[in-house]
Amino acid sequence: MSEPDVDLPDSVAAAWGLQERPGKGPRRSLTLERVVAAAVRVAETDGLAAVSMSRVAGELGVATMSLYRYVSTKNDLVDLMVDAAYGEPPSPRGSDEGWRPALARWAEANVAAIRRRPWLRHVPISGPPIRPNQVHWMEQGLGTLRGTGLRPTERLSTVLLVSGYARTWATLTVDLAEAAARSGVGPDEANTRYWQHLELLTRTGTFPAVRELLTEWAQEEDEEFDAEWEFGLNRILDGVDALVRSRR
Repeated sequence: MSEPDVDLPDSVAAAWGLQERPGKGPRRSLTLERVVAAAVRVAETDGLAAVSMSRVAGELGVATMSLYRYVSTKNDLVDLMVDAAYGEPPSPRGSDEGWRPALARWAEANVAAIRRRPWLRHVPISGPPIRPNQVHWMEQGLGTLRGTGLRPTERLSTVLLVSGYARTWATLTVDLAEAAARSGVGPDEANTRYWQHLELLTRTGTFPAVRELLTEWAQEEDEEFDAEWEFGLNRILDGVDALVRSRR
């Protein structure tokens, strides 16, 4: 069977090392990896909004136009930054590791990646995983579900569901932490203030479900904020587990 005639986008081919960038002209030491690394440094120092072709060129000490020999557009550069920032995925599922703990570990690694590079949460998802690290992450996610009996689309949908939950949770917690920092209080104090304010505001009016929650919550021991992450993840995995069992 002959291979299909598929034209890869230049930025994708370059990311996989399938397309060499021209070596003509000055600054031969400049590489795609250096360009991406410089852009990541800008994002980590001053935020994603500060990343521009001219700013990255300044970091590298080259003319802006020289970057276009390595990346065609800023959007391509940002996609490559995301791939580099996520880095390598967690280790594959072990031979004696069940699919559930392996998938939970993979999900937690997704959260950790965004918390490690908070600017990642501001990058819109531009398409399915296609760059090297992205595909390796997908490989490890799918690998946790091998032997479960799930159909191909079910395995892919499970990985999408778990990664989406991880991204949402990481974004929520980082946003709240940054908001608390701007207000000059810690996350725990900000959380306590929220519930105090809500209790005050709902003493009158039609909020029976909120009032019931607050009353019952006052009788329970405080839980760590990330306990809510584990609760949500476990409910997702319970659903996947039910599907896996039905396939057997």
